[in-house]
Amino acid sequence: MRRALALTAATAVATLPLALAGPATAAESDDASVVVVHAVPDLTVDVYGSADEEYTADEALLTDFEPGTVTDPVSLPGGTYNLAVFPAGDDPSGDPAIEATGVEVPGGANISVAAHLDEGGTPTLTPFVNDVEPTAAGEGRLVVRHTAAAPAVDVLAGGDPVFTGLTNPNEEQADLPAGTVSAAVALEGTTDPVIGPADVDVAEGAATIVYAWGSAEDENLALAVQTIDGLHSSPSGVPSGTAALPADTTPVLLGGIALLAAVAALGMGARARSRA
Repeated sequence: MRRALALTAATAVATLPLALAGPATAAESDDASVVVVHAVPDLTVDVYGSADEEYTADEALLTDFEPGTVTDPVSLPGGTYNLAVFPAGDDPSGDPAIEATGVEVPGGANISVAAHLDEGGTPTLTPFVNDVEPTAAGEGRLVVRHTAAAPAVDVLAGGDPVFTGLTNPNEEQADLPAGTVSAAVALEGTTDPVIGPADVDVAEGAATIVYAWGSAEDENLALAVQTIDGLHSSPSGVPSGTAALPADTTPVLLGGIALLAAVAALGMGARARSRA
């Protein structure tokens, strides 16, 4: 089973694209800015990274990494990494549940890597390249990402659909006047919320990224929020009030990175072991 899981991780590493399309590269930096979003329910892990294949406790990238957690950005120099993933608390001197060696990390990228369930409930990995282009003065960016085991959804504001037909693992975005959006998620074509409503703060000069995650069948759908600051185009005041979502939106181009492919692969392996 372990060899099969390692093959799964290696395959994920080999097949993830490294195209960093669109306006998503970090400005004039050799380091990659990486955020990891854990959206696989009921799975807590430790993630190790090293230039060597021997892992020690002080080389943990993430420990007790729980579902619903969004990490702080990690700045990693471009280069080659070896990764190992263990069930939380396991001795890293033993055999990892999943490992991936020779992972190439491109410099200068701003990326969110979401380990989540696909529409059918299978753990998977989706890398999102973050749009870090400046926002207009007084505006912020709202991004909604569908990473839940659920069919297509509509995103509602004030009870009205504003993003419609959003499918896993896609996203929609809009630049809005800074303020508060009362948002909810409903199955496509309906207005009965399956998540929310919840107030989402759209900050001036920042990207607020909302992940819908969990499983509709297991009735554990939830939201996770990531914020990227520093998108100011010029100094300005922050207007108060409630932002209204425009009807026209443009999805962010998806890119890829192999870093932490093992996180999603572990989710697949853990479920396979639990069913064995």
